[in-house]
Amino acid sequence: MRIGIAADHGGFELKEELRERLTAAGHEVVDFGATAMNPGDDYPDYVTPLARAVAAGKVERGIAVCGSGVGASVVANKIRGVRACLINDHYSAGQGVEHDHMNIICLGGRVTGTYAAWDYIQAFVAAGFSQEERHLRRLSKLAALEKNISERGGEAISA
Repeated sequence: MRIGIAADHGGFELKEELRERLTAAGHEVVDFGATAMNPGDDYPDYVTPLARAVAAGKVERGIAVCGSGVGASVVANKIRGVRACLINDHYSAGQGVEHDHMNIICLGGRVTGTYAAWDYIQAFVAAGFSQEERHLRRLSKLAALEKNISERGGEAISA
């Protein structure tokens, strides 16, 4: 799978570990930065290009890591077509893809250990969207909401 990954200083170490593990597992990893530890950097500078790449289909899924995972999630969800979520358990990592077509997993580098993060990533990557009618119906409603917000010049940003 072609997977994008991004992190600021709060998630840099975890991103590097996950990037290595994903590559070793045979995935193609596109790194959106940071490329070096910089305590003064800002997560929107890395997560925004990642989210745009996911929305545009340049990568199949994305992993965004900041200190808590909250900021990365907020930023990623500003991009139309992105369904990002902060994940702190195995079940939600897979279920988010299966039911909600989650395409970016957000993690907290300061609150999620390497082994737990890798477990969540494996569940996220292994899962597929169910295509069940009820889930398609819900995604259709989400798409209509995004379209309405965009047409009104609201908060959603087009990819």
